[in-house]
Amino acid sequence: QVQLVESGGGLVQTGGSLRLSCEASQGTFSRKDVAWFRQLPGMEREFVAQRRRDGHLYYGDSVKGRFTISRDSAQKTMYLQMNSLKPEDTAVYYCAAGVVILSRTRDESAYTYWGQGTQVTLSD
Repeated sequence: QVQLVESGGGLVQTGGSLRLSCEASQGTFSRKDVAWFRQLPGMEREFVAQRRRDGHLYYGDSVKGRFTISRDSAQKTMYLQMNSLKPEDTAVYYCAAGVVILSRTRDESAYTYWGQGTQVTLSD
């Protein structure tokens, strides 16, 4: 069983940067695929980024080149570094983990463990 706790959200100006963290308070990310999703009210969760067990990285088209997913060597914390933030990046961001086949990388239902979400709001 893995419990995930996100932190790092907040209010940031357009063009700025923010780093989100997701800690595995119980268990680790060992042998798991980890990912970030985001969601606006009334919308489905959108895939943001994934770091697979083998180290391969995948990104949603809207964040490619601006966001970076990473994981610490202790496999207890994962991060989402967000640069060049835009107003459309405003959302609740969720971290997720599980054993996910490659073809379901962007499918939220493929992930077993979820954090509670952290709000990111862009201001002009």
